[in-house]
Amino acid sequence: MTTAMLTDQAGTMDLSAHGGKYLTFSLAEEEYGLEIMKVREIIGIMDITAVPQMPAHVKGVINLRGKVIPVVELRLKFGMESAEYTEATCVIVVDVGTLVGIIVDTVQEVLNIKGEQIDPPPPLGASVDTTFILGMGKVKEEVKILLDIDKVLNEEKALAAEEV
Repeated sequence: MTTAMLTDQAGTMDLSAHGGKYLTFSLAEEEYGLEIMKVREIIGIMDITAVPQMPAHVKGVINLRGKVIPVVELRLKFGMESAEYTEATCVIVVDVGTLVGIIVDTVQEVLNIKGEQIDPPPPLGASVDTTFILGMGKVKEEVKILLDIDKVLNEEKALAAEEV
């Protein structure tokens, strides 16, 4: 669904259509969520084969049951420092038209977030790109940054298509 389809006549976004189940995970001290329907599986960190001349956040590819899947370190994609992988580090395999793995610090839980619990991203100025943020999910006293994973991985989707 495009932003234009979500905008009412007053120009405000109606995020009620985005209510549903989200897989939540952490990167550094922040918690994020992505639509559960985009998740294909969650696996532990495994051997990643580096591919030359890829952006730093594209760690390489994995062989998952015969499928070659590009893997993105989400911390680097978001401009954060890389961190040592631990037992809790996971690869979430998502379907964005093609399969892409994203490395996250820890997977938290699946939450059912109602549309009325989702606010639009705060205005952070023209220099900050927030187009990949679906909304801010308010759960109890916490805020989860809900990602539009298709927009987050737009560049990687194009790279994966080139390899095919």
